[in-house]
Amino acid sequence: MNVRSNVRNCAVRRVRRTVTTIRLCSLLTCVALTACESVVQQPTRLDSAEYLATTAPAKYLIRPGDQLEVRFFHTPDLNATFPVRPDGYISLPYAREVQAAGKTPEEVATILTERYGQELRDPEIAVLVLLPANAKIHVGGRVREPGVFPLTGSMTVLQSLFEAGGFEAQARLDEVVVIRQSLDNSFMVIPVNLRTVLDGTDVSQNIALQPFDMVVVPNSPIAEVNNWVDLYVRQNIPINFGVAVRPAFAF
Repeated sequence: MNVRSNVRNCAVRRVRRTVTTIRLCSLLTCVALTACESVVQQPTRLDSAEYLATTAPAKYLIRPGDQLEVRFFHTPDLNATFPVRPDGYISLPYAREVQAAGKTPEEVATILTERYGQELRDPEIAVLVLLPANAKIHVGGRVREPGVFPLTGSMTVLQSLFEAGGFEAQARLDEVVVIRQSLDNSFMVIPVNLRTVLDGTDVSQNIALQPFDMVVVPNSPIAEVNNWVDLYVRQNIPINFGVAVRPAFAF
């Protein structure tokens, strides 16, 4: 009886192992197929009119925090230097409150010329931006040092990753995501393929960043598989993972 019982138990264990292996292979296949899907479901293409509108050359618009200089050519004693207040306004004698944020320096100079024309004879006024407000970008995801970084001069997506300490081994470089506020205050989600930048096949994917862009580096497909296996397989299926298995697919 003991022999028959042992044989029966061995057979049951073999069946269970076979079923477990089949389930594991099926799960890994499903995860692999899912991980290869695009991160962005509604991307903004680099050749779309919406994206190109944000890259078109435009006159500088004053922002809160900008350091301005107002020059009076015939009465230099009225010259003044001051920052734009957080509410977007500036204050000057005779001109009182003037909204500067969202306007070009030329537009603000026109408003000041009209208002000072009531006190001065033929005033000539210029408005200069001495120091722009600190523009920043946000970099997160699979980078070594995610955070907020100053945007000084021109910076590309790849340069922003280096600013954040470089990308991790699990980074999905073929679909790095740039989130940008468009002209109508909505947000665009722009996927860029940095893998083609690094191998030289399409360096145009390394787009220039704009103030307050957000760069997100998602997980690579193999990282998603590893996370999924750890969460759903290792913790739920009693199988020994001490044996290394080479995957039949590569990313």
